[in-house]
Amino acid sequence: MSLPHAILTALLEKPSSGLELTRRFDRSIGYFWPSTHQQIYRELGKLEQAGHIRVLPAAQPARGQKKEYEVLPAGREALTAWVSLPEDPRPVRDPLLLRMRAAAVVGAPGLAGELRRHLLLHQERLAEYLEIEKRDFPPERTTEEDRLRRLVLRGGIDLETFWTGWLTNAIDELDGASGGCPAG
Repeated sequence: MSLPHAILTALLEKPSSGLELTRRFDRSIGYFWPSTHQQIYRELGKLEQAGHIRVLPAAQPARGQKKEYEVLPAGREALTAWVSLPEDPRPVRDPLLLRMRAAAVVGAPGLAGELRRHLLLHQERLAEYLEIEKRDFPPERTTEEDRLRRLVLRGGIDLETFWTGWLTNAIDELDGASGGCPAG
């Protein structure tokens, strides 16, 4: 149920066309709530049908012109109500952890190599998040909105920091168990 709320959030930040919205998702919300362009366009249609958003009137009608959407009061109310709802934390559901558990039963050829690949991906994402923080959140940006956005980013930074540390320890442990010979 959260994708419509993510779209309402993005449109309240800035009215956008579907294409602009998908690009903004790719650069921000998509880091923690990924979705495909098709899912976004499908949800835009549902939100419009529900009376939560509308297409802004075009300055000059033109064939094939992109539609720009804005949030209506009913959409703002729906988002406000959703933000106020309590929600329990969700358990981690990561296929890598399940694969490691299965490897304990059936063997682990190539597991250390896969862990190294994941480590590299998490290191890259961490570097990307740190760059975003440096670029978009200088010390003088202290509004409530900026603080909340930065806290979301810090959550991502902390998660990537956790994964890089955990993967490093897992690789070290697997390498130690194999007598220092890399397995994978």
